[in-house]
Amino acid sequence: HLCCEGHNISTSLHISEGHVNIHKDYFGFQYGTADIMCPVPSGCKTPSHVSVTSAAEGVHITFQLVQSMEMLQLLGVSRVVIYKTSCDADTQRLLDYYTDKGFIEVIPWSMSDHLNVSKSWRPEKAPGDLHYYGQIPALNDCVYRYMYQSRYVALHDVDELILPQSVDRWNDLMPLLEQKNGADKCYMFENYIFPPTFKLPPPVSETHHYLQDKEKPTWQGISGVNILDHLYHEPNTRVVRDNFKIIVSPRAVIETSVHGLLSSYASYTMVLYQKMASNIKGPIA
Repeated sequence: HLCCEGHNISTSLHISEGHVNIHKDYFGFQYGTADIMCPVPSGCKTPSHVSVTSAAEGVHITFQLVQSMEMLQLLGVSRVVIYKTSCDADTQRLLDYYTDKGFIEVIPWSMSDHLNVSKSWRPEKAPGDLHYYGQIPALNDCVYRYMYQSRYVALHDVDELILPQSVDRWNDLMPLLEQKNGADKCYMFENYIFPPTFKLPPPVSETHHYLQDKEKPTWQGISGVNILDHLYHEPNTRVVRDNFKIIVSPRAVIETSVHGLLSSYASYTMVLYQKMASNIKGPIA
């Protein structure tokens, strides 16, 4: 049902048939993401609310969160939105700190109140009704929620960073990409995984700082993995669809999934590691 306010509508309650579009990415789970679109009648300038009627009967990442938020600020990000399922007290204090600074916005995302959410991306890895805590609807919610507030939106996890190769900040990277490909595009960045089980001595330029930190650990007693201890990534032997994360012009997006868009108004431009930027997938213990 669509409730309208407008002098051309004879009644305040307009019944409009909803058109359902089910997203094709649900990774084998029983439930997935869907869009329900209701046509707005010509006299209805501002729908006051929409109601849908149906005929059918935490990981401790405190250390990484700090490093990620500080890195994102260095990259020139103006706002981070975190869809929070749950967290421990230390992580909540960090969220409160960055919220008070005006850098992050926390959106409660408690799909577990309604469904048995999976803790993994495939049901055979962790049983449940819905993929990975409801990640896909969260990504789509983020795109539409900030569609007219942000010029670009990056969609990735807290243990991932999209790092420019030829410039220092996203503010410098995006104009370069626009100059080459045009405005309002959606960009895919190849993923490189830095495994938590593998360490080597740092490059020579980093050795002095590395030894100092080993002698007097700055982060002793803080939960999580120090991503700066893991400087070597696994080789990418092939390019596959699930090996990317994206920065998008939100007004060009119709549907998004975890590793790319399912439908968009703009063409995709794939940016590879060797050219301008890469997405690093950090370790989570």
